[in-house]
Amino acid sequence: MKAGMSLVGSQGVVSATEVLLVAAVFCLVFLLVQSLQKHVPKGLKSPPGPRGYPILGNVLELRKDTHLVLTSLSQKYGDVMEIRIGTRPVVVLSGLDTIKQALVKQGEEFMGRPDLHSFKYVADGQSLAFSPDSGEVWAARRKLAQNALKTFSITSSPTSASTCLLEEHVSKEAEYLVTKFLEVMGEKKSFDPNQYLVVSVANVICAMCFGKRYDHSDQELLDVVNETEHFIQVVASGNPADFIPLLQYLPSRSMTLFKDFNKRFLHFLQKRVKEHYQTYDKNNVRDITDSLIQQCLENKVDKSTATQIPKEKIINLVNDLFGAGFDTVTTALSWSLMYLVTYPNIQKKIQEELDQSIGRERRPRLSDRSILPYTEAFILEVFRHSSFPPFTIPHSTTKDTVLNGYYIPKDCCVFVNQWQVNHDEKLWKDPLTFNPERFLSADGTKVNKEDGEKVLLFGLGKRRCIGENIARWEVFLFLSTLLQQLEFSICAGEQVDMTPLYGLTLKHKRCQHFQVRQRFPMKSMA
Repeated sequence: MKAGMSLVGSQGVVSATEVLLVAAVFCLVFLLVQSLQKHVPKGLKSPPGPRGYPILGNVLELRKDTHLVLTSLSQKYGDVMEIRIGTRPVVVLSGLDTIKQALVKQGEEFMGRPDLHSFKYVADGQSLAFSPDSGEVWAARRKLAQNALKTFSITSSPTSASTCLLEEHVSKEAEYLVTKFLEVMGEKKSFDPNQYLVVSVANVICAMCFGKRYDHSDQELLDVVNETEHFIQVVASGNPADFIPLLQYLPSRSMTLFKDFNKRFLHFLQKRVKEHYQTYDKNNVRDITDSLIQQCLENKVDKSTATQIPKEKIINLVNDLFGAGFDTVTTALSWSLMYLVTYPNIQKKIQEELDQSIGRERRPRLSDRSILPYTEAFILEVFRHSSFPPFTIPHSTTKDTVLNGYYIPKDCCVFVNQWQVNHDEKLWKDPLTFNPERFLSADGTKVNKEDGEKVLLFGLGKRRCIGENIARWEVFLFLSTLLQQLEFSICAGEQVDMTPLYGLTLKHKRCQHFQVRQRFPMKSMA
């Protein structure tokens, strides 16, 4: 039948175009029905969940404050529920016991990563954190990265009084921040501390990875650290473009910025790794990058997998270590300052504890954590209350499995709702109230370790963040050093906006109204 011809029926004329359109719609509906059909083994059941729209699923409900929406839905459907983003089913886990069961006790079954569109652009799809791979080669690379991170952060026990590399790097940067904040206050009536925090935190991981720090005006570093929000927005759990293929082909400014950021970041790292290969000396291992090069060249990992970690993969390991040691610490410190100016009485308690336990003659050390319980409790409460990583990076199942009596098929995308756990009324009294004392013993002299372990921030199990300990230690050292010497406040008549902006990590709106005051005369400290 030629174009323009028509079919004549009892009801009139139907064009060939209309016939093709009807056929196309029929095929789409057929494919949709097929995709929605579940093949659940006899005797098992699928997780319950809200009904969604055809084609779109529940995506319209998740457009804003995804963590709050899914927390609310979990109250109705339970700790294991199923939503749909587009036509793709996603299992959402809530409840501390359920999450521990999945990620720890059934860790092998839930350690996968979904093959999401945005993940392909992180370190060219070879990131330890985002890669779908979870086999022997992945495990060997993770072990390699952990060894290097440990070697060039903690050279002695963090409970001892002796110094370590991490302390040296953080102390230098914290002292620089003290000087910088006071300098800025001498020039302006108020300022945004975040623009200086990001560079100082980046300098700590740069010192560990590359053996050098950068000036706060270094444009190449600024281009990287000041644009991480483009990364954070796109890889957030529930990003529709990751689940609805059609959206991947539509123009997207956020996706363009995301790709550009990843290219620039990779170029920044490649440049440093190339320099290290050119100057590498096995008798003088200077930093993490040298350590990774050494371990790969000398096969200091499992012989069965060492040869599968080629030279070009070093950059991907550095990428993961840099990421693990940067955004979490920056965001934690930024939120901490927001809480300190919102609750000045809490800030005063921390400073009184610092004055009584450490004094003003020396800097805080990692070994001081046990004698600064209120400071530690404050950090835990910042982690819990802000819950700034609301979800872990999405997981996926590595095989068909059963959780809490519900059948979950292989390769199913899994969201782990950390925000829900950190605000669960079953675990916390008045969870929406900011209260560091909830983590202290009755006499206020110790942190309740059991309660501290209920706070989810870094994930659990085999995919737990490899930079967790480093991040915790950095936040402690930065905060205690800053608060020992400075008092933070907000301009009279101004208020901070604590409303979080949703992404892979929850950010607060930037605040330009911070002020600092020197607590006592500056002098050289041990």
